[in-house]
Amino acid sequence: MRYALAPIFAVVIALLAAGRAAAEDDPMAWIGRIYTAGQKLSYSGVIVYQSGSRSETSRIVHVFAGDHELEKLESLDGSPRQVIRTRDQVRCYLPRQRTLIVDQAGSSRGFPSRLVASDISLSDHYRIRLGPLDRVAGLQARQILLEPLDELRYGLTLWADVDSGLLLKARMSDDAGDVVEQFSFTEVVVGANIPKDEFTSPFEDEQGWKVINARGSEVAGEGLGWRLASEVPGFKMTSAVRRRLGEAHGEVVHMVFSDGLASMSVFIEPMPAAGNKSLGATNSGPVNIFTRRLDDHLVTALGETPARAVQVLANAVEVAAR
Repeated sequence: MRYALAPIFAVVIALLAAGRAAAEDDPMAWIGRIYTAGQKLSYSGVIVYQSGSRSETSRIVHVFAGDHELEKLESLDGSPRQVIRTRDQVRCYLPRQRTLIVDQAGSSRGFPSRLVASDISLSDHYRIRLGPLDRVAGLQARQILLEPLDELRYGLTLWADVDSGLLLKARMSDDAGDVVEQFSFTEVVVGANIPKDEFTSPFEDEQGWKVINARGSEVAGEGLGWRLASEVPGFKMTSAVRRRLGEAHGEVVHMVFSDGLASMSVFIEPMPAAGNKSLGATNSGPVNIFTRRLDDHLVTALGETPARAVQVLANAVEVAAR
């Protein structure tokens, strides 16, 4: 009987191996692995961010605990900064300013969890293909290339850990092939046993800090009061929040749009009394910004996308019919 079953086991093993090989050759399967790994793995490491002549180094610690995530990001150079993310809250500690900013956890995430859940087919807006094997932070990595099919998004090259699927490196490039920005692990431990006290801040018990409550109330549908006259191809709204920023600023609406890879934000605020807000296009490093006046409000769209994309988004905003 043992020898009779041997051919069956051989067939099963061959089928499993073929399935793994097929998945390894499928770029969308790699995208799925990256999305899952960024949220559901425990890892710690050092990340270097580069954009133009600017660079920053940070330490990240991430744990998937049961059904939720804990994450701490701490700057290692420049102005000290700590960001601690829990299931429903983000706390940003700025020691030099003795300021704590508290916000709700949203859908916008940073490296290595930059991919967001989306029902948009990425292949409608990117040509996706696999690149060669490479090494990042001492780990073997598979390269995935995403080339935009329009002028509304940048190209992306991703490096995923072959074993875990964790995103190890991400490079954003413009249509000329110049690097807009890059994130990369220089060292990383995947599957690390990380104690819970890693997610406390030494500044938690400090006295005399200014606390800024940036939380807002989530809104949707008719309650938002604003809409897009026409959709920006591939970008869907992932969140919408109303915030009060004091009597001087009134109520601000913040909407986030994503195509699953790139994200843009829209801020709608009452026109300042002075009325001297700069309009039109500008940028801050890799972030493009476009501001326009709409009746007695200012509409500002911004994102790490080409300038054309934020202009299209800002110009699409209109008051929802009441």
